[in-house]
Amino acid sequence: MQDIDGRRVRGDASRRVVLASAVDLASVEGLDGLSIGRLATAAHVSKSGVATLFGTKERLQLATVDAAAQRFRETVLEPARLAAPRGIRRIVALLDGWIAYSRDRVFPGGCFFAAAVADFDSKPGPVRDAIATAYESWGDYVRVSLGYAVAKGELAPDADEEQLAFEFMALLDTANTRSVMTGSNDPYRLARRGLVSRLLAAGADREVLRPLAEGVD
Repeated sequence: MQDIDGRRVRGDASRRVVLASAVDLASVEGLDGLSIGRLATAAHVSKSGVATLFGTKERLQLATVDAAAQRFRETVLEPARLAAPRGIRRIVALLDGWIAYSRDRVFPGGCFFAAAVADFDSKPGPVRDAIATAYESWGDYVRVSLGYAVAKGELAPDADEEQLAFEFMALLDTANTRSVMTGSNDPYRLARRGLVSRLLAAGADREVLRPLAEGVD
């Protein structure tokens, strides 16, 4: 029993190491191009070892999406939850944290999910469904956070949280794509201006928005 447990621990550790390589590789080369053979080469492990861990390309891709979602939660969502209460201050922390996540290349290819959505948007199946779930959960979290800000009187009563969340996602995704393409941080500064402008128009207090407005990119 002890040997079995030891093998399980080693297997879990190997899986985490391989998945770390998988998410980085997929963010640069595309999730659709991720295969057991390609990952084995990138992670410097045997193909049989990767096959033992994941079995099929689809299972590998699904595990990679799950690992990417976990890295995103640890990098953007959890720090914002710890840094600020629900409402406008958490929104500021979320948006500022997302910009840092993309700018600092938490994934080498920029936002993993922006790339994965473009890769799989017209390819139905379990992998596309997993990507959509993770991507939409981020937008839903922003929308719900905006709803709390409205309920607390931090945004105008008629502020449309669904519309705002949609516009925020568009600004962030565009900033990520342009920065990855050009190697410039200017898109993040432009995104900050747009985010702050929309929040001010929705009734947010300018002082509360200062960390987002004055972030250094």
